[in-house]
Amino acid sequence: MENSYHFILLSIGFIGQSFFFMRFFWQWIVSEKEHKSVIPAIFWHFSLFGSFFLLAYAIMRKDIVFIFGQSTGLIIYVRNIFLIKRENEKSTPSLCQNNTA
Repeated sequence: MENSYHFILLSIGFIGQSFFFMRFFWQWIVSEKEHKSVIPAIFWHFSLFGSFFLLAYAIMRKDIVFIFGQSTGLIIYVRNIFLIKRENEKSTPSLCQNNTA
C-alpha cells in the first residue's frame, strides 16, 4: 500500500515538473523561430497544468510552503489565460457584425 502511494506521489510530482519543463522548452523553440523573446499562450497553459499537478503533490506531502507557492501561481496563470482569451476575442470579428458600408 505504501509503495503504491509513494509511486503515485512521485508520478504526480514528475508530471507537474514535466509541464513546467515544457513551458520553458516551448518558449525557447518559439523564440528561436521568431528570432526574439516570445511568450506564447501555450506557456501559460503548461504553467497552469504544471502548477495544478505540483499543488496536488504538495497537498499530498502536506507541505504548506509548497502549497502556498503553487496556489498563488495558479491564480496568476488563470488570469493570464483569461487576458489572452479576452484579447483574442476582441481582435476576432464577430460573425454577427454587419460590416456593410
